[in-house]
Amino acid sequence: MELLELYGLMDRFAASGLTALEWEKDGERVALRREGAASPVQAAPAPLPAAQKPEERGEVVAAPLVGVFYAAPSPEEPPYATAGAQVKKGDALCLIEAMKMMSEVPAPADCVVEEVLAQDGEAVGVGAPLFRIRRV
Repeated sequence: MELLELYGLMDRFAASGLTALEWEKDGERVALRREGAASPVQAAPAPLPAAQKPEERGEVVAAPLVGVFYAAPSPEEPPYATAGAQVKKGDALCLIEAMKMMSEVPAPADCVVEEVLAQDGEAVGVGAPLFRIRRV
């Protein structure tokens, strides 16, 4: 199993509410267990009905890797991007820390940040929505 596959499996397990998961593929076996889970086992969280989903406009910038989301380069400094900020293609929107390495998430184009979707210090998985942007 490739490392990215394992991270994806761990991310889905963490979001699912399951208390245990065993996965076997090509002779490799992974067992994940959650200690102290009081909630009943679910296959996946139930999606909101279409009428309750928040209105989505613009493009989502998603996490390229599993790690911890940081809005600023340090706690004393202002965030890289806030709602309403105009940024240029390649400008840093945030940092993601994975295995003690910091990776910048760049703006995919010249854009306006419509909404910051992740919380500072929050663990994010591959594909987790970080920002909603509007290209300019």
